Amino acid sequence: MEDGSDARRLALPSRRFIRWAAPVVYLAVLAASIYLDGIPASRERLLVWIVLGLLAVSTTNVRGWAGGVLFEWLPLALVLWAYDLLRGAADGLFFDAYVTPQIDAEKLVFFGTVPSVWLQVHLWDGSADLHWYDYAAWLVYVSYFLATYLLAAGLWFFARDRFRRYVACVSLLALMGFLTYALFPAAPPWLASQEGALPPTTRLIGQISGHIPILDFRTIFERGSEYANPVAAVPSLHGAYTLLTVIFLWRFVPRWGQPFLAAYPVAMAFALSYTAEHYVVDVLLGWAYTLFAVWAVDRIADALEARRERRAAPP
Repeated sequence: MEDGSDARRLALPSRRFIRWAAPVVYLAVLAASIYLDGIPASRERLLVWIVLGLLAVSTTNVRGWAGGVLFEWLPLALVLWAYDLLRGAADGLFFDAYVTPQIDAEKLVFFGTVPSVWLQVHLWDGSADLHWYDYAAWLVYVSYFLATYLLAAGLWFFARDRFRRYVACVSLLALMGFLTYALFPAAPPWLASQEGALPPTTRLIGQISGHIPILDFRTIFERGSEYANPVAAVPSLHGAYTLLTVIFLWRFVPRWGQPFLAAYPVAMAFALSYTAEHYVVDVLLGWAYTLFAVWAVDRIADALEARRERRAAPP
């Protein structure tokens, strides 16, 4: 009996040490990686770091972590990989890229003005003379590549039922986005300017990124199985996923923080328009897609839960 008690007393400090040491080691390695290679902006690297981070905080339940990675994170990764692959091939699949319809819609909403053009005329002074709002717009734009997955990790660890609904919404938005890109390939403002349909605008993100060495944007602007498709602009999934982040975070944020959270989609709309990545109407359509996705997923999930409860209830 004494030997067993001694073993348990020795095992307890060891488990406590591992529980605290694993996250510390993970953060140290992540910090070193960011210092050497920059923030992991590519989807593959980001998912790997998230999964390893979840392992670091799940050392007391490695089996549960493995099951979650296999049955929940792997399907999400496959859905997003398929979306990247299909999105890269969506332009020209059925139709040539549209240029003027979104410009006409933008002028209709803003009384003859295209906000991307107006904002750059009044705010942009060139990459040699950056202002605080240039860096702020860059930061908000880049947050899209991190927030979606970091929120997924938080929900998986703290609110598993919400995680599953969130993944369903992300997947449904990816599907709706791809179908729209295939049926309505649309040129963003910077490309419309190059084709002479708009006054000159500059694609600002790349130029601002040149002054911020902590992030490598080459993986974001590549074609094919990576992120970018120059005519995948309608709807703006930047705007769509930003609003989705706000909706799923809302209940976890204290009241004093909710106004700041509510400002996030608005700030993203400004950043996308100012940097000439999207028209405002692209963002508004993305928000509409998000509201539909959340409504549809909640309806289906609630119906499935009600069916399970009826089956579990005693006769």
